[in-house]
Amino acid sequence: MLNPSQQARDTLSRLINSFGDRFSLLKKTPPAAVAVPVETTFPTSHPEDSLSIPVMEHSADDVACRAAQTQGQFLARQERWDELSAEIKTADLARDKTHGGMPIAELLAFGARADVINAVEHALSEGHKADARPLIDGIMAFEAVRQSHRDDPYLAAVVALAHIDIGWTWRGTGWETIVPAANRRRCAAHFDRASALLAPYDTGKLDSPMLAAAKCALLPGRRDDTLCVANDYELLIDLDPQNNRHMRALGNHMLPRWFGSYPALELEARRTASRTESTWGAGGYTWVYFDALIHDEQVCAQVDVDFFLDGLRDIVATRPNQEMINLLASYCSVALTAGLGLSEPSDMPRMQIAKAADWLICDHLQELHPMVWAHAADGFDNNARITSPSRFAARGRADALQIIADLFRDEINLGHKVTFTTEGPQLGPT
Repeated sequence: MLNPSQQARDTLSRLINSFGDRFSLLKKTPPAAVAVPVETTFPTSHPEDSLSIPVMEHSADDVACRAAQTQGQFLARQERWDELSAEIKTADLARDKTHGGMPIAELLAFGARADVINAVEHALSEGHKADARPLIDGIMAFEAVRQSHRDDPYLAAVVALAHIDIGWTWRGTGWETIVPAANRRRCAAHFDRASALLAPYDTGKLDSPMLAAAKCALLPGRRDDTLCVANDYELLIDLDPQNNRHMRALGNHMLPRWFGSYPALELEARRTASRTESTWGAGGYTWVYFDALIHDEQVCAQVDVDFFLDGLRDIVATRPNQEMINLLASYCSVALTAGLGLSEPSDMPRMQIAKAADWLICDHLQELHPMVWAHAADGFDNNARITSPSRFAARGRADALQIIADLFRDEINLGHKVTFTTEGPQLGPT
């Protein structure tokens, strides 16, 4: 009789074989208890020899994001606070975004506080004590700015977001049980201060997605019930339904590890899809489940696969730009498949959704964005440390080329070179 580990390995092997061998390209090996030895072969030793696809090391969206952050940082360094507030307000009210969907107002605010946050991160990495000047000078200077602009909600939001960032720096991203008590207290103190700064402002009356997003960013420091959290996100999403990141954050916070439950996640996904149908079609359901599927095996076992896939198609129909196509293709082929073998009931839904990478790549991919693929390998973890952006991007490029080459394995083995164009992949001689 097979032991449980052997049974798990055999089950996963059957699943992979039933969907083809494209998923043998996974670089993340499942835990030893369910690890499956996989033979990885490619049509050539270097996939790029058989592929021709434009590689965007710095996409237009990357450039736009960096420009907005730099502008915010410049205005803060020059202490031109009124100009900073005015630019944030204008972008916020207009819902201005980069081509890839990043809100300009949030990018300006991020740039404005970047120096303060970087100083704290550096001081902590150097082992400074809690009362060391590098840890407190920056945030105290921000507090002084807020004092001289007491009625400005946008500058209050910048200072509050700085407190939230510093709180996370103290806490880290580990499980609650392994975070030192002193670090948890300092994190809580910063979250409490951020909450006090934002409390006077009614985000609905101000028509401000940025302030609503800042209030939702406070949630990890609170212990609200599921309904309160869902209501906070409902307000935020209704203020800016074009921003898929709010829906993704809602799905994450509906997980049992935060404020929700599995039934609550399903309910909010369907409610969000209904409210945002005019913007995303069925895509609201997909966005709410997007990150939750990566982080929780039970979520994979309950997701309505057909609804999710309908949402994927509607997202592509609504936002067919290459930033979006790279995001969705890397999600399906890299981020989602990393959890294969961890839970037998979740493996089949994972594989069904992952197959969408085929049509995303064949029908819609025209250029490669390596940084997006690299982030997919890390599960789109915003807190991931990137010590070398060039190596990080190179890893994403290699992953993407391997997956694309395997998808066109038969054509390449027949001697064709696959060239990606605006008209789709074209076959030619190598």
